[in-house]
Amino acid sequence: MKITVCIGSSCHLKGSRQVVEQLQQLISENNLNEKVELSGTFCIGDCQKGVCVSADGEVFSVSPETVKDFFNDNILAKL
Repeated sequence: MKITVCIGSSCHLKGSRQVVEQLQQLISENNLNEKVELSGTFCIGDCQKGVCVSADGEVFSVSPETVKDFFNDNILAKL
């Protein structure tokens, strides 16, 4: 599974760094380093909401407060 987090200026201000750090930790804690590829990109195009995160082509709006729920519902549930 490929997860891409927007690190553009708008998402950076909304907490993309914290989102990336939390995802790195959750991937490691769940021993998914071999199954999940985490990367960053500039502008996914849905900047009005939270931090844009793409998981296998589907775009989500995530905040530092909702990362764990996003991970459980959209990553762990699909692996």
